[in-house]
Amino acid sequence: MTIDIASQTQTRIDLVGLERGQLARVLADIGVPERQSKMRVQQLWHWIYHRGVRSFDEMTNISKDLRATLARRCAISRPEVVVHQKSVDGTRKWLLRLAPDAHGQRHEVEMVFIPEEDRGTLCISSQVGCTLNCSFCHTGTQRWVRNLTVAEIIGQVLVAKDALGDWPMLIERHPDPPAAGRFITNVVFMGMGEPLYNPENVFAACRVLADGEGLALSKRRITVSTAGVVPEIPRLGAETGVMLAISLHATTDDVRDELVPLNRKYPIAGLLEACRAYPGLSNAKRITFEYVMLKGVNDSEADARRLVAMLRGIPAKVNLIPFNPWPDSRHACSDWETIERFAEIVNDGGLAAPIRTPRGRDILAACGQLKSESERLAARRRSRRLR
Repeated sequence: MTIDIASQTQTRIDLVGLERGQLARVLADIGVPERQSKMRVQQLWHWIYHRGVRSFDEMTNISKDLRATLARRCAISRPEVVVHQKSVDGTRKWLLRLAPDAHGQRHEVEMVFIPEEDRGTLCISSQVGCTLNCSFCHTGTQRWVRNLTVAEIIGQVLVAKDALGDWPMLIERHPDPPAAGRFITNVVFMGMGEPLYNPENVFAACRVLADGEGLALSKRRITVSTAGVVPEIPRLGAETGVMLAISLHATTDDVRDELVPLNRKYPIAGLLEACRAYPGLSNAKRITFEYVMLKGVNDSEADARRLVAMLRGIPAKVNLIPFNPWPDSRHACSDWETIERFAEIVNDGGLAAPIRTPRGRDILAACGQLKSESERLAARRRSRRLR
């Protein structure tokens, strides 16, 4: 990915989300001598991604003159927090407002943090809205607006780290530090949007997340979930090395065509072929297949047996997700006994099939429930103008 610095001449250049080579280009354009470039890139990288600073004034090992130039020409951005909710189970959800786009529009996305005993998972968005229209997903009912930039993707992580105090210097002083040494141990691209319809920015964000001298997440702790954009799956593995999750949800094309309309373009057989060829697969690096349990739709014992047969030979696990109702949804969740029997059959077939515990339902933060409030708020503003 390249950055069009010339297009930002009237505004400050956002350093968040830039990869090291792009950061070096920015420094060259603002007059940093080439002999200093590597050192200055390393300093900025450390301050932005390891220390979490939001002001160039805090970068005490950089000269005052250069800090002044950086403050005049560059920025360290975060999306604006509009709403920050906390569920009774500890799950957190943020509604984030993005900076104005080229048309002056300010759009919103949501992200969720799920704390568990041994991990903390941050679920981030890759698009404003979604094009896929999956019938069980609340996010899919919101129209697609645009892709998120790398800065907007990484900015979500920075906002969450700020809110959680998840920076090394803060964790050292925390009265109850996390056992894993950090609050956010995993990042999953399972929020709003289809990540593989925004591949360049998502891949670049994965590389920034995995850089060992910055946010320093293991590639096995970064997961990109796709509904099945088959052509981009090999690239994801080759260019990022991160974990892959597939929103499967059905064992026949007829049913999946209805649940996940993208299946009409990329049917199950081709999707599974791409999964089998995913780079680096092993028992230690398995693909996660997500399967939402919908009453009377995809939850029969025959479905469970077909699922085992379909995934044979793929290092895989299956996440069974009880359907999370949302207003006006046309599906119902499978009965608990049905879900347990389904899991038993899949487990007996040699696949791990944990049943995901619904989290954050009271704040509409559970799987499939994310939907920004931008359209509702816009409608409210229009209504006020008409009064």
